[in-house]
Amino acid sequence: MRTVTAVAHRGDPYRVRENTLASLRSAVERGADAVEIDVRLTRDGVPVLLHDDSLKRLWGHERLLAHLTRDDLRDLTAGGVPTLREALDTLGDGHRVMIDLPGATAEAVRTVVGVVHESGASERAYYCGGTSAMLDVRATDPGAEIAMTWTTLTPPRPTLLDAMKPRWLNYRFGLVSRDLTDRVHRDGLLVSAWTADTGRTMRRLIDRGVDSITTNRVDTLHGILRRTR
Repeated sequence: MRTVTAVAHRGDPYRVRENTLASLRSAVERGADAVEIDVRLTRDGVPVLLHDDSLKRLWGHERLLAHLTRDDLRDLTAGGVPTLREALDTLGDGHRVMIDLPGATAEAVRTVVGVVHESGASERAYYCGGTSAMLDVRATDPGAEIAMTWTTLTPPRPTLLDAMKPRWLNYRFGLVSRDLTDRVHRDGLLVSAWTADTGRTMRRLIDRGVDSITTNRVDTLHGILRRTR
């Protein structure tokens, strides 16, 4: 029987502030198979969980992360923004972690991949993001599992696929059709879709043959998958 992976987008953000340890725990409690997190570096090179380049939206501070040390960040958020190492420890061996790398430089990629290896999480971590960052991941770790985010119906060039060697193609949910999933599967790759938040959309994606769904409502997805398995 085909298995669809339930990926919790930034944890459980409709209940608990995204990309926090409490949000990751809540997602796991509500049935996530994997948790997607966003990782950026502080000024002193510490990988932490934050989607935006500033603290404004989530923490109310007009401060750019790139200008803050880890200690500055801890003070401004009362320790609310965890390090990547803390997140990996919190999720433990039983759950996969999908690491998104928004705006990552090659140096940032090397740092993040290094922490994943040092934490003993290489077998349960995989990476998603744009072409440049994913090529940097592949250059840093030849064995890394990659979900290449692709935002067009035009297939990736064979030369790009040969260079990156992704396991997944990661599409916005509105692009996914049965023809697309069939084509990607024929090429030997898996299909992940983001970010689906209604039961109707989730069921449609399952019917269209996706292998993974990323959602802000992982409890809803978990319930649907439990009934279809």
